[in-house]
Amino acid sequence: MTVDAEYVSARREQGPTRPVTVDAEYVPARREQGPTRPVTVDAEYVLPLRWTDDAGLPELVGYLTRLRELVDVTVVDGSDRERFAAHARALPAGVRHLPVEPWPGANGKVAGVMTGLRSARHERVVLADDDVRYDEGALRAVVGMLDRADLVRPQNVFVPAPWHARWDTGRSLLNRALGHDYPGTLAVRRRVVIDAGGYDGDVLFENLELIRTVRAAGGRGVAADRIGVTRRPPDARHFAGQRVRQAYDDFAQPARLLAELAVLPLALVWMRRPARLLAAAAGVVALAECGRRRAGGRRLFPATASLWAPLWLAERAVCVWLAVGARLCGGVRYSDGRLRRAATPLRILRRRFVTNVALRRR
Repeated sequence: MTVDAEYVSARREQGPTRPVTVDAEYVPARREQGPTRPVTVDAEYVLPLRWTDDAGLPELVGYLTRLRELVDVTVVDGSDRERFAAHARALPAGVRHLPVEPWPGANGKVAGVMTGLRSARHERVVLADDDVRYDEGALRAVVGMLDRADLVRPQNVFVPAPWHARWDTGRSLLNRALGHDYPGTLAVRRRVVIDAGGYDGDVLFENLELIRTVRAAGGRGVAADRIGVTRRPPDARHFAGQRVRQAYDDFAQPARLLAELAVLPLALVWMRRPARLLAAAAGVVALAECGRRRAGGRRLFPATASLWAPLWLAERAVCVWLAVGARLCGGVRYSDGRLRRAATPLRILRRRFVTNVALRRR
């Protein structure tokens, strides 16, 4: 893996908090729910939503009911007409519920994010997947850091932590050891993204695309590794379905891709030398433990978390080759089609931004 040098860890996070668990008619135009109410955090919370199963709706409604007391909340809903109507009835008063506006590209989440950014009532915006659960301390800390940054990415922590969440935590620890993790939530200054012309909707790794877009536009980003934000784990079946798609993200980071492609051949060679395999596994655990101990990670991750890192790396060593096969077939499956590109190189985004600025000045 390579160190992500695009963003540096914050030297002074505000109020790091421990992640906590959280209890648990379609209109083609924007719909406001309830009168505007005073909130305590000067920011917009944007949640892109596209569900085919509403089993988690009561828990999400409970979370948003508490969240609306702190911050203005906008749900951008790309679900089908029937579910959109059901969500409109279920969401609490004061939570704004909007349909997704058109945006170029096959990645529907990008369209949802851009709809939320364009309609936001605040300059500071927290973007969060539907499985992210902020507590008040984390929300205030992340929003506060936007006073000196244009983009903030905190650290997601799975709560609760079934076996597959612990498995995937190995990835987070290795990312922390060699750079920074990629969470399911970002906080951004709205104007930076809007002035950049938005970001590409034809990529798979849309979080990285947004991070790079802000950087290409001259924005400053901060990796807030000390701020833990709870994330609900998927069920085991959904987790299994994500393996190849997450490995495909590595096409956006060529050095990392090459390193991971080398793991399986090396492991096969060392099969005849178990001592080397055991030593390599121990080295992976040690590296993950460095990630756990870095930037206050011991408050966020249990002591046993590092032990799962070799299992995750073994899975990635196989899935990255399957991702190469998907690439040769035209891209990884996404929704009803395929996405070929993981993310746009930073140098290309910078050229695009310079070109767009020049065109606007004419």
